[in-house]
Amino acid sequence: MKKLSLFRFFGAFLLMVIALTAAMSVPGLAMNGSERGQTDHLTGSQANGQAARAKPTELQVSNVPIPTRVLVQSPAETDTELQIICLFESLPENTLHGSLAEINEKLKGLLDKIRKPGLFRGEFGETLMFVPPAGTLAAKRMFIVGLGDSENFTPQRMELVGSIVYRESNRLGIAHPFFAPTILDGGVTKFGTGQVAESFYTGFLRAARTEEILKDAGAPGGQVLQDLTFLAGPTHAADTQHALEGAVQNSPN
Repeated sequence: MKKLSLFRFFGAFLLMVIALTAAMSVPGLAMNGSERGQTDHLTGSQANGQAARAKPTELQVSNVPIPTRVLVQSPAETDTELQIICLFESLPENTLHGSLAEINEKLKGLLDKIRKPGLFRGEFGETLMFVPPAGTLAAKRMFIVGLGDSENFTPQRMELVGSIVYRESNRLGIAHPFFAPTILDGGVTKFGTGQVAESFYTGFLRAARTEEILKDAGAPGGQVLQDLTFLAGPTHAADTQHALEGAVQNSPN
């Protein structure tokens, strides 16, 4: 009888241990499940964030002879065959801000190195093209147009910039150029983005009309450029879109 009682005691003890272990493991499992749920939620949020970054806001410009869109994206982030930006004269007071500072940082200070009076002066109409070093920018080529002195800058200068962008893109065989005026990021803030965009597009379309006349006359070459992407910040995208449409309405036939 003593052996039977002892056996029953150990059996009851074993059942208590099993029950206690199961009770302790359930909260642990629930906590692990919660942690996994949080991890899944964070992963989903990160994925949504990446998707949002991969698809920036895009505005189509209506009734234009060359397909044109306004893209809300920094020129430091674009993945394109040709990214075009502007720089003021290479003087100490013309410091880089915003996207220009981002580009310079990604290029490991390359803009600072070339922006010298004895190198790239940034004179009005001066141009420079280079292939970004591996591991810096996603753009295949970077094209810079000088804007001259910042103190006396007016939006009318952008008309020449527009014609340069069209002609050089066409000459280089670029079908889908990206352009960012980078006026604000160059430190000049007294002009509206619409003024800058309209003047630029006036020159861009003027160059396109000239090319069309040459093509009709049988001159060698022809139009390679198929469309234009104009970059703008989120607070200036709509103004830029309307200004580009206005440039078309005001341009001669």
